[in-house]
Amino acid sequence: MLGYQFKPSLLGALVTICCIPIFIKLGLWQYHKAQQKQALQDSYDQYLHADPVEIPELIAEPESWRYRQVKLTGTYETRYQILLDNQVNNEQVGYDVITPLHISNTDRYVLVDRGWIPAQDDHSTLPAIDTPAGEQQVVGQVWLPSSKFYSLDGPIAGAKPDWQMLWQNMDMKRYSASTPLKLSPVVIRLDAASQAGGFKREWQQPAERIGMYLSYAYQWFGFAVAAVAIYLFVSFKKISTPPAQAQTDLE
Repeated sequence: MLGYQFKPSLLGALVTICCIPIFIKLGLWQYHKAQQKQALQDSYDQYLHADPVEIPELIAEPESWRYRQVKLTGTYETRYQILLDNQVNNEQVGYDVITPLHISNTDRYVLVDRGWIPAQDDHSTLPAIDTPAGEQQVVGQVWLPSSKFYSLDGPIAGAKPDWQMLWQNMDMKRYSASTPLKLSPVVIRLDAASQAGGFKREWQQPAERIGMYLSYAYQWFGFAVAAVAIYLFVSFKKISTPPAQAQTDLE
């Protein structure tokens, strides 16, 4: 370039060489998360309008049942009911009510997410929860809670007489260790039209966060491009005396 010379510094080169792969790797990580969410959304859409099927007593491969529409009959067991904390609906904080259902004619239970209820103004006071008695016809969608979260709570051996109702995460391993119930490895999210003791049910779809992951990916890729641009900008130095003028002076 006329009047400029490319004179990169060692420090600038090292910083750029280190940063660009990191930014690209982080961008690809977010992009792959978006792709995973899209795959889950495709599976969700596949089963969304399918006829519900009878859920088996034993589920050997829970992943194969993700988002399946299922139906079953049973009786709610409120003794081991929990409230899943910090659930937000229309910018209001509340809880998801999760109640074990004793599956009729078996000795097994399945957790049913009955929907969202608002929290009290005094968050230390838990709301009263109405639960229908007797046998219920439950129709809903299979949900597999994530096992990737950080929690200070550990597994509890055996059922506790002072049952802890408020939970921060739906930790299936901890729940199974805390109760004597023979528990299915899945959770049923109650269908919006079901009358089996449901509350507000506006279940989040996987696609709702795809845009967020893509925006993060583009942001990291943008940082990589910006790093290259900054490196080139600071590496070109203006020549104090143009080459032609310097030659004239020598003559």
